[in-house]
Amino acid sequence: MITGASSGIGAAAARLFAEEGASVLLMARREDRLKALADEIAGTGGRVATSAGDVAVVADVERAVSTAVDQFGALDAAFNNAGYAGEVLAPLHELDEDTFDRVMDVNVRGTWNCLRQQIPVMLEAGGGSIVNTASTASLVATGAPAPYIAAKHAVLGLTRSAAHEYGERGIRVNALVVGTTRTEMIQKAVDTVPELADLFVARQIQKRMATPLEVAQAALWLCSDRASFATGSSLAIDGGYTAN
Repeated sequence: MITGASSGIGAAAARLFAEEGASVLLMARREDRLKALADEIAGTGGRVATSAGDVAVVADVERAVSTAVDQFGALDAAFNNAGYAGEVLAPLHELDEDTFDRVMDVNVRGTWNCLRQQIPVMLEAGGGSIVNTASTASLVATGAPAPYIAAKHAVLGLTRSAAHEYGERGIRVNALVVGTTRTEMIQKAVDTVPELADLFVARQIQKRMATPLEVAQAALWLCSDRASFATGSSLAIDGGYTAN
């Protein structure tokens, strides 16, 4: 199960996981994009199903998990990747309640909803692997809006708590600490304020943005049995940002 699958990291993960032989359940709000991606994957021989919806809505997540089990018989791994930073870059006191609520709903409640629906299915099957998309903003104040920084700190907390609670029951839970990645959201910001392109990578050791595929490769590893002794971790895919 991959959330936020209609573009960026999620879409790259959908293609990559399918290429590696996984059956993929794709979830995102934009149904037209989901269908186009699913058709692409199916056209290359992949096994794919979709469930359009909002991770902030419990019923939508429940339907997505049920679709995965109904279509493929199990839920072995989940990549909870959906995220939202807000539309406005402004100081904390200038942001409105709606912005705070939506950022928290997608990033924190969305991760919470996914974990609550995915874990029971994995427990019944004897185990599984979950990867949550965090951010460098889950560790330090990056200059991103305050609600986003707070939300990504919470994602890391949920990851560690779930890893602690379910590790002895066969479920591994890890997070990706993702640096600036050339996604649709980042590209939109750079198009609006071109000087952001240099600012985004100024602190990094590698002076470039990640590609969505580079992040997807890390998610694939953590979801796979190759990462069988990794749980509760926060794997940095950040070009060295957190090393400085």
